[in-house]
Amino acid sequence: MAQKIETLFLVDDDRDEHELFEDALRDVDGAIELITAKNGAEAFEKLRATDVNTPDIIFLDLNMPKMDGKQFLREIKAKKEFEDIPVYVYTTSSNVQEKLEVLALGAANFITKPGSYTELCDTLRSVVS
Repeated sequence: MAQKIETLFLVDDDRDEHELFEDALRDVDGAIELITAKNGAEAFEKLRATDVNTPDIIFLDLNMPKMDGKQFLREIKAKKEFEDIPVYVYTTSSNVQEKLEVLALGAANFITKPGSYTELCDTLRSVVS
């Protein structure tokens, strides 16, 4: 039986993306807590915070300032306490080489950001159910 998703972490520097993602997640399953960070460095700060739940899944954008998605992915997979959290790369890219690279780094999946709200809801539904 699949694990029940209670907490999802979105790491993306686009604030509009955070709002859209939050709305879609609420429509898919309002019981799932959403944590957000605007880059990999902030994400690690939140992961280490004692008042933040450890996420069941991380959605990770690739192109961000300070610490980009690939660097974050390398580092999180190297840390024992976080290595088992599935990381879904969530990006505007559909580059096959980039997909292969992040999968080799330990990403659970590579998702090109959907073009519509309905597609985003469908994507989230398939991941959290």
